[in-house]
Amino acid sequence: MGHPEQRAEGAGPFTTRLTWHRPEGGAVVWESRVARRRGALSVPGPGDSLTLSPAADDEALGRLRRLNAIASVAFVIGGALFALGAAVAQFGSGDPLESASIYFAGGLFFNTGGYTSLLQVLNAPQHSQGGGPLVTNRWRWWGYEPMSLAWLSAFALFAGTLVFGVNLLDSFLQGLSVQQTNRLIWTPDVIGCLLFLASGHLAFVEICHRSRPCLRSRSLGWWVVAVNQLGSVLFMVSALAAFTRPATGSLVNTGIANWGTLTGALCFSAGGVLQAFERPQGLSSK
Repeated sequence: MGHPEQRAEGAGPFTTRLTWHRPEGGAVVWESRVARRRGALSVPGPGDSLTLSPAADDEALGRLRRLNAIASVAFVIGGALFALGAAVAQFGSGDPLESASIYFAGGLFFNTGGYTSLLQVLNAPQHSQGGGPLVTNRWRWWGYEPMSLAWLSAFALFAGTLVFGVNLLDSFLQGLSVQQTNRLIWTPDVIGCLLFLASGHLAFVEICHRSRPCLRSRSLGWWVVAVNQLGSVLFMVSALAAFTRPATGSLVNTGIANWGTLTGALCFSAGGVLQAFERPQGLSSK
């Protein structure tokens, strides 16, 4: 019996999908996001249809479910708290410490979601030669995988949550000058937003298997990425509107800053809800 013919796809040096065509007929497909989130390989069907087939052992599938549940809940709660903080800033008493405290609590959940997303990448089952069952490696709390789009995306997301943490901590400082406010609060906010946008772009590249954007309306993973990226765009709009003008000491637009944060945060909560369903669907039969 001959060896399966392998076809690799991706962007640049990154491989995000492998297809093995078997000599006896049929094919099996490994996609990095599907394997990481669902512990499955795909079997092509009629037309462009793909059927997911669990290909990891039960221990790995259970691990994926637990990590996905933690990340999902963290983003739902973190987004909800950020939305609440923005609502308090827009409609509440106007006490900056009140909204800052709510934002800080939400930031801790975003930190948790970002780090758990990194753990999902580091502990994802790996493909085997010829499209065989996925291989489960030992548990890792940290790792460096710069040639993995999934790792780069998750690392940028986690780094963004940490930079946002600097912004949120500095928000408690009182008596800052305009220059100090822009340097200590606004600048980390913009950097965090840029990292979120970079993470979302890399996630799109991974799921589209190319550098150009794509539309995959039937893919739950695509919707998770798209909704979160919309949230990142709204966060960036909010950050730009929150710049403090040196001449007047006022924000560029307080309303846009608050509403951008509120709607962007709701996008991340919605993305967390969608992510809850992007999980392994059944136990392995092996």
